[in-house]
Amino acid sequence: MTRSIPLTAGLLAAVAITACGSSIQQSTSTAAQSGAPVRAPRTPAERAAADSGRPPYTAADVHFISGMIGHHAQAVVMANWAPTHGASASVRTLCERIAVAQTDEIKFMQRWLRERHETVPEADPNGHMMPGMDHPMLMPGMLTPEQMSQLDRARGPEFDRLFLTFMIQHHLGAITMVEELMGSNGAAQDDAVFKFASDVNADQTTEIDRMNLMLGAMASGSRNP
Repeated sequence: MTRSIPLTAGLLAAVAITACGSSIQQSTSTAAQSGAPVRAPRTPAERAAADSGRPPYTAADVHFISGMIGHHAQAVVMANWAPTHGASASVRTLCERIAVAQTDEIKFMQRWLRERHETVPEADPNGHMMPGMDHPMLMPGMLTPEQMSQLDRARGPEFDRLFLTFMIQHHLGAITMVEELMGSNGAAQDDAVFKFASDVNADQTTEIDRMNLMLGAMASGSRNP
């Protein structure tokens, strides 16, 4: 996009503006030197109007958000088993945090789809239903039915060990989904999608580190690291 600065003192200054901040600063400096008024940064509404020729989101964004709903739903089911399966205090605290955070994020994702008149899937812990498919598709890292049954049968220290092992797998899958989104052409340009994906990557990476420490502490004989 090119912005033209008004003719002043017989001089026309043409400033090429790119999407990056450094170019915006350059154009502001040029405008000031030419005597033209400096325009404030565009508002979100103005940016949307300027970009009206480009879709505000892509099919990859919809696929990521839709798939992450089922992904989160499974994590919530796993976390909610902690009180009834004899989890240790540290694992129960982790599970409470996961259940609350991911339940809130499911609501955000369903609202994001609804506001864009896209299909809003149910929070199905068995996976994501794709059009034309008879069975839900497991997103990266999701537990198989056999793994879910194995976790449900476990109690006490065995539940702790399996939960941490399986939730690390689960979180790594979510990070893979973020990486696939960010690698898709034109995806994650929607501010809400970009922020959510970035938060998932940061939060779940931190939790993976924490869970690895907890597994290490269990191996050394302590259930409450």
